[in-house]
Amino acid sequence: MLDIRDALGALLEREPAALTVSTCGYITRDVYNIRDRANHFYLVGSMGMAAPIGLGIALAHPERRVLVLDGDGSFAMNPGCLPMIAEHRPNLLHVVLDNGAHESTGGQRTAALGDPAAMALAAGYAAAHTVADLDELAALDLTGTPTLVRIRCKPREHPAGKRVEQTPQELVERFRTHLAEGAPAVADGAPALAGGAPALAGGAPAHALPEGSAALPEGPAALPDPTSHLEGAV
Repeated sequence: MLDIRDALGALLEREPAALTVSTCGYITRDVYNIRDRANHFYLVGSMGMAAPIGLGIALAHPERRVLVLDGDGSFAMNPGCLPMIAEHRPNLLHVVLDNGAHESTGGQRTAALGDPAAMALAAGYAAAHTVADLDELAALDLTGTPTLVRIRCKPREHPAGKRVEQTPQELVERFRTHLAEGAPAVADGAPALAGGAPALAGGAPAHALPEGSAALPEGPAALPDPTSHLEGAV
């Protein structure tokens, strides 16, 4: 099993330009301390909401890749979002970092998840995988979307890093500014992903809707702002 920081570091290196939504608690603190970027959106205290917010962002910005970083506890809190994500076929990579514990609140054991990868496939995800080391993670083909990756992680053996210093309002404003600029390049100079949205099997764009679904309005302005609920948050 992996140290959670090694898993996160590998994901952030592999997806440097992705619009990254991290769940509450120590996962957000780890991401923030490994590498803070304008294309990172930290939920801080919104347990179970990383995946649905990631879906909203992916639908509003289908030209961009979205990376959702979930914990096993937050994943278990909102499995109902899986079929909704699957139906819309967004360009979204859904990662579940599974260490079997609610670490942010004292390390209580999480409810048994069963097999998150099997749950995602049953809900209609294009692909789902379970890995337990960096070699397995690096070998994955993540072009089919949405894809779920469950990463088996060790219990935490290190203290959590410092808390996110920006306020929720500042995080919203930074993320909106990044989206308005429209450039996938990242601030630290890591290369942007090339080639646009990866294709699904059969050549359909990764963000295409399933056959028979109603078409979405054109342009991000036609959809609700997925971060608007944070206005005025404390």
